Amino acid sequence: MILIVLKAQIRPDKREEWLSGISEYKKNVNSEPGNISFDYFENCEKENEFVIVEVFRDGDAGTAHVNTDHAQKFFPFMSTVVSEKPKINYQDLDGDAWNEMAEVTPQ
Repeated sequence: MILIVLKAQIRPDKREEWLSGISEYKKNVNSEPGNISFDYFENCEKENEFVIVEVFRDGDAGTAHVNTDHAQKFFPFMSTVVSEKPKINYQDLDGDAWNEMAEVTPQ
């Protein structure tokens, strides 16, 4: 499984453009056969900072993702809306994408 976490600071004047673009991109990525999940969130303490969490079945699915038309269009788009170079955490992990959390059980 491939787990990718990106952190991106969006220019305030490009916020609406970003929200529209990332929403469309999410739909496209979620439709990829090797995608397990793709979600994005805004940091509640730092305005216009977004975190993207992507999970792919394996390295081949991650490679296929990067080569899709929508990814090849999204990367240049993203360059026009960020205020600094995004940060990435890329992990190639064994096992399933999601496991139950041992420390918390609903009551």
